[in-house]
Amino acid sequence: MISIQDFKKVEMKTGRVISVEDHPDADKLMVMRVDVGEDRPRTLVAGLKDYYEPEELEGMQIVVVTNLEPAQLRGVKSEGMLLAAQDGDKVVVLTLAEDLSPGSPVL
Repeated sequence: MISIQDFKKVEMKTGRVISVEDHPDADKLMVMRVDVGEDRPRTLVAGLKDYYEPEELEGMQIVVVTNLEPAQLRGVKSEGMLLAAQDGDKVVVLTLAEDLSPGSPVL
C-alpha cells in the first residue's frame, strides 16, 4: 500500500488527443500527441494498438500522469502516461464524462 502523501505526488491532468500514429518500431505501440494545457503537446507512447484504431483515439479527452520521468520506448520519448482499465482481454482508455479544458487538474 502507498500513503496518501505518496499518492498526492502523482500529478494527473486532462488531455485531448491531437494525433495518433503507429509506432515505427513496435507492433503493439502507438505514438500519440496530447494537449495537456502546456506550450506544446506531449508525446505519449501507449500499448493500445490491439485495442483501438488511431481515429477512435483522436479528439478523445483522457487522463494523463504528467510528472513521470520521460522514458524511451523503442526509440521514442514518452512524456507521460495515459490511464486505462483492463477487464480480461478488454482495455479501455479512461475518458471524461464532460468536456474540460486540457490541463485541468485531476483531483
